[in-house]
Amino acid sequence: MRTTRAPEYPLLTAAVAAAEVGVAPATLRKWVQLKHLRPAGRQGKAFLYRLEDVFAAERATRRRT
Repeated sequence: MRTTRAPEYPLLTAAVAAAEVGVAPATLRKWVQLKHLRPAGRQGKAFLYRLEDVFAAERATRRRT
């Protein structure tokens, strides 16, 4: 039996993901608090994010303003 795996996406720290989107890392933490974004993993104490999820959260928050 063959199973298909979801493609692996690189996980980014909040600082790197925030820089890619053009916001502060504190903004990512706020989006998590507001449930617009969920961390995809952890590295030590740091949360890691998928860039696709960060862009989706940014689009969702932009529509609300």
